[in-house]
Amino acid sequence: MAKDGPNWDGLLKWSLSHADGTQPTRQLSEEDRKWFMEAMQSQTLDVVKRMKEITLVMQTPEQVLVEHGVTPEDIEDLLDELQEHVESIDMANDLHSIGGLVPLLGFLKNSHANIRAKAADVVSTIVQNNPRSQELVMEANGLESLLSNFTSDADVHARTQALSAISCKPGLTLIRHNKPGVTAFKLANGYAGLRDALASGSVRFQRKALNLLQYLLQEDDSDRSIATGLGFPRVMMHLASSDDAETREAALRGLLELTREKNDGSGSSSIEKGDEKLRQLLEERIEGISLMSQEDLGTVKEERQLVDSLWRVCYNEPSSLREKGLLVLPGEDELPPDVASKLFEPPLRAAAASRDATEKKEEPIKLLGPAP
Repeated sequence: MAKDGPNWDGLLKWSLSHADGTQPTRQLSEEDRKWFMEAMQSQTLDVVKRMKEITLVMQTPEQVLVEHGVTPEDIEDLLDELQEHVESIDMANDLHSIGGLVPLLGFLKNSHANIRAKAADVVSTIVQNNPRSQELVMEANGLESLLSNFTSDADVHARTQALSAISCKPGLTLIRHNKPGVTAFKLANGYAGLRDALASGSVRFQRKALNLLQYLLQEDDSDRSIATGLGFPRVMMHLASSDDAETREAALRGLLELTREKNDGSGSSSIEKGDEKLRQLLEERIEGISLMSQEDLGTVKEERQLVDSLWRVCYNEPSSLREKGLLVLPGEDELPPDVASKLFEPPLRAAAASRDATEKKEEPIKLLGPAP
């Protein structure tokens, strides 16, 4: 569907020509200032108007759309356009005020898998680092629909996009740094959904599930026993031998998290540190790394560090990667970060670091939106 609007290319060129540093700064004439403000206001009004038009389409029953010749591909195009608009935090928040958020969430239950997936993708953009929209989505029961798609959708792409909307982008999301969201995730049998994702065969789905799993394990020590009871250690050991480097690294990070000792005084971890299968895995990874070319070694720096850290934590000695000169390669200026000591630092040291952090005044997060 074609989109009409102001000549933004011309406006951008005009703006750059007056702010590229090649000309002395000058005061805008009243006429230029008026023209510029009208152009900006016109664009804002046009975007809101267009979002209202898209909202009307989203509110129209599916059967009526079919009768008027609107195809699923047309709906996907509209959702693509809507996603561009809501990349602005102001516009994302405006979507609710114009009545567009609820019908968008309704598309999560659409009969077409690609539309369900695309709707989740738009929701992911809306909630990214946007506390207000996160609250609105939660209030509209959007998280429940996303969790349902993540755990039960027959289409793996729709499941993957639902998981993305729930958590997987960095920053503030519906799950990360959101205790009610984490609680809702657990109550919806989210851990079982993560286990199924790891067994799905979709590399992208596996990566996202591993990243969320690591976050949850870091946030709550008690979740390690849940993960262990559901068989995550064995699944992650399998994925640590994946052909995909990012999947291997994510699985190794998860395993390292599970080897952390609990803070309840028991001194135990969710993985037995003498586990023979874990030892076999690490030996195989060391052998695989040893056979890599110099170029390939450079691309698996984090994997090398993770394998060494796991070996040191489990067996109280450096891995043979260090002896073979494969832990720090020639030309790598910095020593690898001491992952193990960061995860297993003494309690007093950890407490002191935490106290120092709280004493420092944090600057508020600035959410950048378009200039008014």
